[in-house]
Amino acid sequence: MKAVLLFLLTLSIAFAQPKPYALTKADNAFLDSLQRDTFRYFWETANPANGLVPDRAPTPSFASIAAVGFGLTSYLVGVERGYITRAQAADRTLKTLRFFAQAPQSDKATGVTGYNGFFYHFLDMQTGERFKQVELSTIDTALLLGGILSAQSYFTKNTPVETEIRTLAEQIYGRVDWTWIQARKGSAGLRSGPFVSMGWHPEKGFIDADWKGYNEAMLLYILALGSPTHPVGTDVWPAWTKSYDWATFQGQPHVNFDPLFGHQYSHVWIDFRGIKDAYMRGKGLDYAENSRRATYANRAYCIANPAKWQDYSPTVWGLTACDGPKDTTIADRHFFSYRARGAAVQQIVDDGTLAPTAAGGSIAFAPEICLPALRTMKTNYGTKLYGPYGFLDAFNPSYQYPSAFANGSTDKGESTPGWFDKDYLGIDQGPILLMAENARTNFVWNLMKQNPHIRKGLKRAGFTGGWLK
Repeated sequence: MKAVLLFLLTLSIAFAQPKPYALTKADNAFLDSLQRDTFRYFWETANPANGLVPDRAPTPSFASIAAVGFGLTSYLVGVERGYITRAQAADRTLKTLRFFAQAPQSDKATGVTGYNGFFYHFLDMQTGERFKQVELSTIDTALLLGGILSAQSYFTKNTPVETEIRTLAEQIYGRVDWTWIQARKGSAGLRSGPFVSMGWHPEKGFIDADWKGYNEAMLLYILALGSPTHPVGTDVWPAWTKSYDWATFQGQPHVNFDPLFGHQYSHVWIDFRGIKDAYMRGKGLDYAENSRRATYANRAYCIANPAKWQDYSPTVWGLTACDGPKDTTIADRHFFSYRARGAAVQQIVDDGTLAPTAAGGSIAFAPEICLPALRTMKTNYGTKLYGPYGFLDAFNPSYQYPSAFANGSTDKGESTPGWFDKDYLGIDQGPILLMAENARTNFVWNLMKQNPHIRKGLKRAGFTGGWLK
């Protein structure tokens, strides 16, 4: 028995202490190009008058408030990398924050941008008003706030512009009423625990689904706990961790969640290396290591390739939320349009569609496997996958002969060489750019360590150790 316990302890230590990876000259040259190109998505596609960033491009699109959050932080990287000046970044940031601070908020269904401090998921690019009947989104508001608080921590000069940026950031964050959306009534007329609802519609009320089970909402709860005006109680964090699925998948014991974006988004702004909550102290690792294991598991699943999709390999992999060819079935093969693809103990959603952001958003966790994947995809697929703004959203090498199969024919003379997306997506470009910067310089992580709201939220969640000492 002692021998078994010693083996398990040794195995745990091996998992928790990966070998450090030093970026090579070739890695840095590749990232120089990738970051510069990806940055241009946010700088060139945003509406310069109000700072709204499109959900996608070049297809005409509504704005995504999450993409705005990624964009606000990307401007800071742009200054540090010399793509734009500090004055340019401050001007764009100020216009963006003025828009969100002044945009109308009420419980009306139209002519507004948000309610109780939260914002609608998608907004009209020009007017900034709610797009159609989309939800008031708690998670997308959190991602927007990640960008807003990064600007608050970066623009610290005692100038009128930078002072106003800090003031507006505090105002926008402080206006969010987390307790309102936490105390909502469920379908049975009772409060459903301490969790935060996923959103609200003026037509139907609160969405009867909560943020629980490990996913991208770690940032949401840290912001809710750190609020200076409407904080949630500390009971929310142990309830959140109690909903986790800890399991071994593809040889990696970790808190499972199938699409990789759930292991990446919160980590864009928060450096979880070396800090632990009660849950992770019990597991002997931190959330950064958990995301590293999830990345390795995602890659291992793609290498195993149980469905025998084309081109999957040790350097062509990556399942996460992305566009897809079409919701259809061809020759008993099921394909999807936009969907959260992924692989974990909960479920496997895999139609042969891969997204470069799956590897790109994990560069800071596992550069030794993510960088070779990105370089291979860029080299192998060229301009079909990589354009002026970096990587297009997704591709599916297996989706072939659509016109032939649609007509019931098997004539391969009508085949097409796979499917490649025509659009870039803001919520994919952001993690690629920002996690590349964290891998290289820790810039965003170090910046956010200075933000008192982030520090307060982490401490109220029970995080200790590391840089929080």
